[in-house]
Amino acid sequence: MIRLLLAALPFCLASCFSPMGGVERRAQDRIMLVREDPPTLGVRRLRQQASTHHDLAAFIRERGDPDFIAETSSDDRQYLILYYLHQRQAWACRSWRDQGEAIEFAGPYEITKKESEILAALKKNSVQSTRSGIAHGQLVTP
Repeated sequence: MIRLLLAALPFCLASCFSPMGGVERRAQDRIMLVREDPPTLGVRRLRQQASTHHDLAAFIRERGDPDFIAETSSDDRQYLILYYLHQRQAWACRSWRDQGEAIEFAGPYEITKKESEILAALKKNSVQSTRSGIAHGQLVTP
């Protein structure tokens, strides 16, 4: 048992000191529902990103919250995709870890009918319980 713990120690330490926080790690390479009540991982990440990138906050104020977001990264770049189902549009955002609040936008890109149907079904089938969500120790990530 001690050997197993000692063998796992370097991996645990590496994850503790990685540039990504726990919430950011959970958000990587996922499509996340953006909903306030109950709060989802998607809404939490969107608010965190908007507090870092003021242009993103302005974009959201102008267009409203997206229905879904997707987040991924490569090297020093971070990507955020905003999905607006009603308009069947997606917007791509790109930022750099070492450049603070700088962010670039591209789009809109058309969401296909099939993509829209899949995301609408995910949204419809997501948990609606008031006893779920971040406030109750659960991250809702359909």
